[in-house]
Amino acid sequence: QVQLVESGGGLVQPGGSLRLSCAASRSIFGINAMGWYRQAPGKERELVADITRGGSTNYADSAKGRFTLSRDNAKNTVYLQMNSLKPEDTAVYYCNLVNDIGGTYWGQGTQVTVSS
Repeated sequence: QVQLVESGGGLVQPGGSLRLSCAASRSIFGINAMGWYRQAPGKERELVADITRGGSTNYADSAKGRFTLSRDNAKNTVYLQMNSLKPEDTAVYYCNLVNDIGGTYWGQGTQVTVSS
């Protein structure tokens, strides 16, 4: 069992930045993938970015060039740096972890609101 604790959401003006953090309750060394999804009202949950076992990072087209995912194995934490935020980035952001045997875990979600 893995617990994922998210932090860093909030209200920001368009063009601003936020950094989301997701800390896992156990080592993330050797996991299959870890990253962030988001779900806006009335929409399906979608991948924002994730990093795989081999170190490859995948980004949604909407995140490319604005968001950066990074990983700190020593702290069992992944970070999502979000720059140039837009109102359409408003959503609940969920941390996701897929362990080495395919088990999937989710955080509780953190609200990101981009509004003037």
